[in-house]
Amino acid sequence: MKNILLLFICLLAFNPVQAQEMNFQVKVNVPKIQTVDPAVFEDMQQQVQEFLNTRKWTDQVYTPTERINANIQINITEELSATEFSGSLQIQASRPIYGSSSESVLISHNDKDLQFSYQQFQPIQFSNNSYQDNLSSILGFYVYFILGLDGDTFAPFGGEEHFRRAQEIVNTIPANVAGTYRGWRSQDGNRNRYWLQESMLNPRLRPYRQGMYDYHIRGLDLMHQDVETARLVMAKVLEDVGKAEKSYPNSMSLQVFANSKGNEIIDIFKVADSASKSTAKKVMSKIDAANSAKYRSIGR
Repeated sequence: MKNILLLFICLLAFNPVQAQEMNFQVKVNVPKIQTVDPAVFEDMQQQVQEFLNTRKWTDQVYTPTERINANIQINITEELSATEFSGSLQIQASRPIYGSSSESVLISHNDKDLQFSYQQFQPIQFSNNSYQDNLSSILGFYVYFILGLDGDTFAPFGGEEHFRRAQEIVNTIPANVAGTYRGWRSQDGNRNRYWLQESMLNPRLRPYRQGMYDYHIRGLDLMHQDVETARLVMAKVLEDVGKAEKSYPNSMSLQVFANSKGNEIIDIFKVADSASKSTAKKVMSKIDAANSAKYRSIGR
C-alpha cells in the first residue's frame, strides 16, 4: 500500500495539474423586489463562475500565473418568468504588464442585449459546434473573444483561432433563436456581438491587430526598461489605429479599444513629447468622439 501511495505522489509530481485559461470573478445583480427565489440567482452566480473557470477552452497549456483575469457582472433588470431573464452583461479582462505589478485592460464592455433561460441546479452546457442555449453561447463567445484579444498581444495575430471560434458561435445561432434573442445579427444594431467579431476579423483592421502586438510587447512590456522608446512605439501604433479608423469608421473593435485603453493612454502620453501628445489626442478624440473632452488632459 505504501508503494502504491508513493507511486501516486510521484505521478502527481511529474504530471502537475494544468490550470484552465480563465480566472473569472462573477457577480449576479438582481432587483431589490423580485418574485423569483433569491437562491436561484445565487446558484446562477456559482454555476456561471464554475462554467467559465473549470472548462478547458483551448488545447494550450496555461500555468496558474498565466490565467487571464476577468470579471463578469450580470445585471438582471427583468424577470420575464420563473426561468427567463433579461438585463445586461458587463465584462472586463486584463493582461499583466511585464516588469510591473499593473495590468492592462483588454476589454471593458457592456452588452445590453442579454436575455436567457436559466433553470436552477441545471449545469450549463456548451458545444463549439452546436447551439445549446443563449446563456452558454454568450459566455462562450466572450471567453473566445477575450482569448483572441489576449493572443494578439503576445504574438502577431496570435488570437486568430480564438476569434474564429467566436465567429463560429455566432454562426451556430439558429435563425429562430436570433429572432428572439437580440445581439447575434447585424440588424440588431451596430454595437453588438455580431459586429464585435465581424470587425475584429475584417481585413481593414489588420493593421490595428498588428498594432496590438507592438503596443503591448514593444511598448507596455518594455516601459520598465526604456520609457521613451516604448512610448514612441506606442505613438506609432496610435498612428496606425488612426489609419484603421479611416479605413473602417466607427468599427466596434476600435470602440472597444477606446473604452479599454483610453485612461491608460492618457496616463502614458500626458508626459510625452509634443508630437506624441498630439498624435494621441488626435487619434483618441476621433475614435472616441463622445469622450473627446477627456483627452485634452494629455496636454500640449
